[in-house]
Amino acid sequence: MKYFYSTLAAVALAFALGSSSPAAEAAELKIGFIDAERINRESAPAELASKRLEKEFAPRMQELQRREGQIKTIQGQLEKDAMTMSESDRRTREQELSRITLDYQRLQRSYTEDLNLRRNQELQSLFERANRVIKGIAESEKYDLILQEAVYRSPRLDITERVLKALAAEK
Repeated sequence: MKYFYSTLAAVALAFALGSSSPAAEAAELKIGFIDAERINRESAPAELASKRLEKEFAPRMQELQRREGQIKTIQGQLEKDAMTMSESDRRTREQELSRITLDYQRLQRSYTEDLNLRRNQELQSLFERANRVIKGIAESEKYDLILQEAVYRSPRLDITERVLKALAAEK
């Protein structure tokens, strides 16, 4: 809703600042649209960031998988041998399983938080670069307004492909 009002205000301002004829001004107004989600998915910098994050977090993911396997093994042994184990052995194994499970959950939470933090940092960097490219396109092609959110947009207004190409060319 915030975007709607800001877009409405920008269009109204463009009409108000122009000549005395709003119809003549509307004919000269150049509007573009970019699909931010598509830039996030398909741009070269987004793909590089995704690979970087995958590489950075791979060791931690492998450790989580190893611990998950360890938990499943202990659970399986406990279920299989529960009837033949002494009460103290069973209680010891259950406590060990509980400790390992809590440790696993702590590591998993930490992993998720760190991954989300790094992903947000990478997205911030991507959108800073994308905004510079969009501003360059807007200035060079004399756009009056470029939107990121819209309920409806005509495909002829969509400049996302140009932004993706510019981001791929920028290194």
